[in-house]
Amino acid sequence: MAKASTTRDTPLTAADKARIAGQCEAFIAYVLVPRFLPEIRPTRFNYPIAYYGRWRGHRYSFLKRYRSGDPETLGIEFELPFARLDHIGGERFDVLWPRHTGRWYPLYPRLTLRDAMRAILADELLWP
Repeated sequence: MAKASTTRDTPLTAADKARIAGQCEAFIAYVLVPRFLPEIRPTRFNYPIAYYGRWRGHRYSFLKRYRSGDPETLGIEFELPFARLDHIGGERFDVLWPRHTGRWYPLYPRLTLRDAMRAILADELLWP
């Protein structure tokens, strides 16, 4: 397992975050959704209904939203992350994977945004 980068040279500006979020949203809409969620298929169990992303500090999380189809909890929705990009400086990010324990594990250190998106597509651990 890769070691997470520990230093960040400069924080992201609001404009940087907006630009990166725009690229991530396009990646979600034009790559992830068509490949992994071409249609919503309700089931009796929890089923995915959307993918999206969100900033929290210097971290951008890729999230999957679920809806419950069970008669006792019909319509309840919740989200779970499936990958995270930690900004480490400049145009570089660490790519992390969430374990079921809630702990994040770094898989790919110091990637460009484009390479981070390629890693998400290439590594099944990071698939939604």
